[in-house]
This record gives sequence, structure tokens and C-alpha cells, in this order.
Amino acid sequence: MSTGIIIGEDSLARPSWAATDPMMRTYYDTEWGMPVRDEHGVFERLSLEAFQAGLSWSTILRKRENFREAFAGFDPEVIEGFGEAKVEELLGNAGIIRNRAKILATIKNAKATIALREDGGLADFIWSFQPDSTPAPNALEDIPTTSPESVAMSKALKKRGFAFVGPTTMFALMEALGIVDTHLLGSHRRGTSGIWTA
Repeated sequence: MSTGIIIGEDSLARPSWAATDPMMRTYYDTEWGMPVRDEHGVFERLSLEAFQAGLSWSTILRKRENFREAFAGFDPEVIEGFGEAKVEELLGNAGIIRNRAKILATIKNAKATIALREDGGLADFIWSFQPDSTPAPNALEDIPTTSPESVAMSKALKKRGFAFVGPTTMFALMEALGIVDTHLLGSHRRGTSGIWTA
């Protein structure tokens, strides 16, 4: 069974998905799995994970700057005011994923994020689902796609008015934010978040 670990020309061990494409490698080395605890950072990643549903992460990453421009830097207060004219404009923007349901979900989630400020805010809410332990995968096949916490988070967010927050998408969000560490045990990034030990 392949572990999915590849040693790069820099002698660092990475999973196969982050080993060849320079953009994905930089994202893996510097950003993925590092703690994000501010509302803006969490909202942006929540939004991008929703757009990623059914697509590859590299597709989203390549369009991230376009998304930031189209969605006002992922400022919930601006996005909550997006009306039908803005939705139509976004549907005509080839630089982003032109999916009406996902665009409407982003607007809905901006409103829900603002409402959540009265109860501690989005970042604290998301981080409250941090588990007691994190997976310790030896191979890519060992990495789960959901967890009891991601299922609970999905249900709780839906109750709060969020959309496109299924358990698999929320587990991916937990990985991206550092709430869980699913770096392979042989990876140079395992345990580097400061949240979990190697």
C-alpha cells in the first residue's frame, strides 16, 4: 500500500497532492492546517470550502484572488447586502465558480455570520467543535472524510442558518483551519500547527 508521501527536491516529505504543483505545495507548506481563529479568516475558508464541494481544491485555489475580488474580500457585512443584480453579476464572472446555489449560500452565510456575533462569533463557534484527539494517518487512505465533530458542527451551523455546510465540507474546513491535524505521519508538516503534537 502506498503511503502517498513524496520526498521533494528540497528533501521534505509531502503528500502526493501537494508534491508537484507549485501552488499546491506552497499552500500545503505555509497555510493548510495552520490555526485560523479570526472571523474574517474562518468565513473566507468556510465560503471557499462550500464552493469547492464537488470540485478539486486546486481549482478553488487558482481562483481565490478572483473570489476575494468578487466577494468584497469576504467581508460579511458587504456580502449580506448582495441583491439579485449582484448575484447575476457574479453568475457572469468567469473568474469564479458560477453556481447560483453556492453564491446564494455565501450571502446567506454572511448574514448568519453576522447574527452569530451576538453569541460569541463564528470563529469561536467553529473551534468549539475541536475534538479531544486528531487522526494519525500513515497513508492517504487512512484520512477520514468526516468525524462525529464535523457531523455535529454541520447540524449546529444549519440550525444557525448556514448552507453548504455538510459533514464532509466541515471536516475539510476543520483540516484547513488546524482544528484537526490530518497531515500524514511522515510529512514535514505533521504537528507544526502548535495545536497538536507530531
